[in-house]
Amino acid sequence: MLPEHTDVLVVGAGPTGLAVAATLAGHGVATTVVDRLAEPPVTSRAAVVHAGTLEVLDRIGVADPLAARGLHSTRFCVRDRDRLLVTVPFDRLPSRYPYALLISQADTEAALTDRLTALGGRVLRPYELTGLDLDGGGATARFAGGDEVRARWVVGADGMHSRVRELAGIGFGGPADPGESFLLADVRVDSALPRDQVSLFLSRSGPLIWAPLPDGTVRLVATVADAPREPQARHFQALLDERGPARRPDRVTGMAWGSRFRIHHRIASSYRSGPVLLAGDAAHVHSPAGGQGMNLGLRDAVALGDALAAGPQALDGYAADRRPRAEEVLGFAAGLTRLAAAPPALRPVRDLLLRTVSVLPPARQRLAVRLAGFEPASPA
Repeated sequence: MLPEHTDVLVVGAGPTGLAVAATLAGHGVATTVVDRLAEPPVTSRAAVVHAGTLEVLDRIGVADPLAARGLHSTRFCVRDRDRLLVTVPFDRLPSRYPYALLISQADTEAALTDRLTALGGRVLRPYELTGLDLDGGGATARFAGGDEVRARWVVGADGMHSRVRELAGIGFGGPADPGESFLLADVRVDSALPRDQVSLFLSRSGPLIWAPLPDGTVRLVATVADAPREPQARHFQALLDERGPARRPDRVTGMAWGSRFRIHHRIASSYRSGPVLLAGDAAHVHSPAGGQGMNLGLRDAVALGDALAAGPQALDGYAADRRPRAEEVLGFAAGLTRLAAAPPALRPVRDLLLRTVSVLPPARQRLAVRLAGFEPASPA
């Protein structure tokens, strides 16, 4: 049952919302978390938590339980079919977590939920936000069914189609085109590729990401011109045949689940409007290249929880600090996508650039740190 009053109302119980709530609970701030779904999703969706994000999650007691659930990948490889263009090692990262953690988003959410519960919090379901009245003292949130909650602060962690963002009147800039089209699935596959690394296959048709998961399946993500409404195993076999290993081709033997989605490169015009603050996909969306989206959202979440606990004077700093970080990540993800889909005339230059990176340890290390999501310290 919803309370009549709360210090912070968090709308959305995905990874970002759960991390905001767990951070606030650790600070002793009264927080109410709601989600429109009756049950949390069980599909894997985002499948990697990077070292820089684990360092941030360690501050709220989530990193070690999360790391125990996942597969530790020590390398990120960029390939053009059978040619290995560059290997980015993670085992020399300046971290207690020198790897990319490959893990289902459902497991990431479960670890965050466990921590929130241990701190005395819980998620209230299903509650769908229908209205938001803002004033100088906070906000009144209205829900389908007639419930209302009075909150000093409202956090929009409700994803790309954020109702909080819309009701607060915050713009979400981006192109008018329908966005990039993607297919993703968790498949069972016979493959000669190592199971301790993530591979990014470059192709004129677009990138293909190959990432092993702890349950033995492999996450495939690829840009496509026109994604089928109901992806089947044969669609992913065709992508592997077109973009994956050629001498020893992968063979799909089953599919746990598959989906399609479209992504724009968009960022909210502001992360704050009075008592409303945004984090995660409600604030920024971009290509999944490099596995940066959920990670950026988790780092947003802990920063926002700390800022809310510190008091109103810290919130403008949160908004001013996090938006440029999102702009940088959006540019990085877009650059990886362009690199993957370089036209034939530019591919020799691209491959030369990648080979140069591969033989220069400092360049490899800089790329590893960048992929791992380490952020420069915020200005004092």
